[in-house]
Amino acid sequence: MQTLTTLPSKTHCFLKLETPHHFLRRKTRTANNFRTGFYFWDDLGYGFLRRCYWGSKQIQIHTFGPSVAPLALTFEQQQQQEVVVSKTDSNSSDDNSEFKLNKHNNFPSENKGKRVDTRALASSLRFAKTANDVETVLGDKGDLPLQVYSTIIRAFGREKTVSSAIAVLEWLQLKKLGPNLFIYNSVLGAIKQAEEFGHVERVMNDMVGNGVSPNVVTYNTLMGISLAQGDETKALELFNLIETKGLSPSPASYSTALLAYRKMEDGFGALNFYVEFRTKYQNGEIVKNDKNEEWEAEAKKLEDFVVRICYQVMRRWLVNGEDSSHKVLRLLTCMDQAGLETGRAEHERLIWACTREEHYSVAKELYNRIRENGSDISLSVCNHVIWLHGKAKKWWAALEIYEDLLDKGPKPNNMSYELIVSHFNFLLTAARRKGIWKWGIRLLDKMQEKGLKPGSKEWNSVLIACSKASEPSAAIQIFTRMIENGEKPTIISYGALLSALEKGKLYDEALRVWKHMIKMGVEPNAYAYTIMATVYAAQGKFNIVESIIREMPVSGVELNVVTFNAIITACARNNMIGSSYEWFQRMEVEKVEPNEVSYEMLIEAFVKDGKPKLAYDMYLRARVKGLNLSAKAYDLLVEAYRGGGVSIDLSLLGPPPPPSPSPSPESKTRTEISKDLTDLGDVPKSILFDTNH
Repeated sequence: MQTLTTLPSKTHCFLKLETPHHFLRRKTRTANNFRTGFYFWDDLGYGFLRRCYWGSKQIQIHTFGPSVAPLALTFEQQQQQEVVVSKTDSNSSDDNSEFKLNKHNNFPSENKGKRVDTRALASSLRFAKTANDVETVLGDKGDLPLQVYSTIIRAFGREKTVSSAIAVLEWLQLKKLGPNLFIYNSVLGAIKQAEEFGHVERVMNDMVGNGVSPNVVTYNTLMGISLAQGDETKALELFNLIETKGLSPSPASYSTALLAYRKMEDGFGALNFYVEFRTKYQNGEIVKNDKNEEWEAEAKKLEDFVVRICYQVMRRWLVNGEDSSHKVLRLLTCMDQAGLETGRAEHERLIWACTREEHYSVAKELYNRIRENGSDISLSVCNHVIWLHGKAKKWWAALEIYEDLLDKGPKPNNMSYELIVSHFNFLLTAARRKGIWKWGIRLLDKMQEKGLKPGSKEWNSVLIACSKASEPSAAIQIFTRMIENGEKPTIISYGALLSALEKGKLYDEALRVWKHMIKMGVEPNAYAYTIMATVYAAQGKFNIVESIIREMPVSGVELNVVTFNAIITACARNNMIGSSYEWFQRMEVEKVEPNEVSYEMLIEAFVKDGKPKLAYDMYLRARVKGLNLSAKAYDLLVEAYRGGGVSIDLSLLGPPPPPSPSPSPESKTRTEISKDLTDLGDVPKSILFDTNH
């Protein structure tokens, strides 16, 4: 009989040839009796061969444990005729390699009562290569039962000495002992175990030539050989051949066919195959090969097996480079339609296989299934799903999972906190980069609402967004909240606030913030110095600007072109054109090389001041230095020429520069902002335009 979990005989143990390391000798003694025996292990499972002595009487007991054969490998177990194990000599050693041939076996009369030491026979035949070698060993042994040869052949399979097994088969044919079906099945099993597949065709031809018809065990073994050779299609063809030959597939046949679909990574094929089997079983179309086959239990095992196969295949799909999320979701749906029960463990293992951005939909579906079933869920799995959604820019979906942790459990840990904060950081950085200050404030509110404490990085992102948007009052509000929440402002915090105040022309407030920064022991950087120089330049307090310029090198801050450009810009915007040019010349004194911005600000200032000739000269100087000015400076000179205010040679200006870049964030329309946020995933765009903020 073949079943998915092959059980040993109910009467006696199978005749097995064991190598020494398969046995663990055990002796125990009590006051009135003595027991001795061996634990043994074979393809069928494990057991204990025990002899008990009570006085002068000997009692022989064979105890078996449960089978541990893997589900898809059970086709290797084959039903063999039994040889009863017996030893009557209580004075002999505990060697169980000798077997008595008793009256239950159809042996020649002259062999009855003799012992057969199969271990010794197999050891003698280990190096046999031809039938003559076998004759040398077995020629004087008489006619032994075919079960002995079958046992020896299977032992050769475990030892991977197929040549010896083939030699025994040839010898049996020469002796005209008539190798039966069990002998051929044993040889095929040995070939499979040793992975020497070149002998298969020869053995099958011998079977046909000797008129031996294959049974289901034969086909199961051939299916296993095809799988070992990587020919899954042939294995499935052999399965179909079983019924064609008038045989009934065994549980092992079905499990081997499912394994073929697993190796082909065809989850849909495995599922359809199982559904067809289940329909046959429910309709009573499954025929038993043996009265001991428990198909009800085997059907349940097949169901568990196909579920395991489907999840293994889905993991393989996810691990492969191509995007297979749609296939995974479709197979999950088909499994639901087939009524297959799946649990948390399978879902969580599959979630761990989701590592690519496009896998977020699979992870979300599996996460929802676990939650909907009301079962517990691993915190590490939740954190993985949060991380994956962030990778896929599904920030709001990740936040929903974090909210589930707060509301339903398990309680979030430091990893959960760090992951969700990192997602907020990305969004806040986007708000800072794009100057969307309202969005930044809303994100800060959301963080605090969920018990997340913003750090200086988060507060600074919003401050910079307010500065870019020229929103000094919002910057003051955020700066105040930052301090109230116990976060110490950094130089970046002060710089962003100073910039916002300077753009709003709140010079007195900027001065108070500067003094507060110095009082708190925060050392100014080049950006802070630049803003304060801009503040005083805009007010015409050039003596203070001069002192700032002198203080910077003393404080270890290098003078740079950005600082001078800021001063020039402040002068130009406040109609102090002469001062702008003076600070431009000051750059040469301080050995700071002007850049495109320096020239463009002066050109704009000269044109607006009615001095297009000076603007024209500055443009030519920039071209001589190899600088590429913007289209705005070029257009200003062209307009001045067409206005008739000055006679200039436009040909010397060179070709028109490319169009100017897009406008600054604060000047963008609502539609332009929305188009600019396509890379921010699933964040609700309503946050950007909430008029309450």
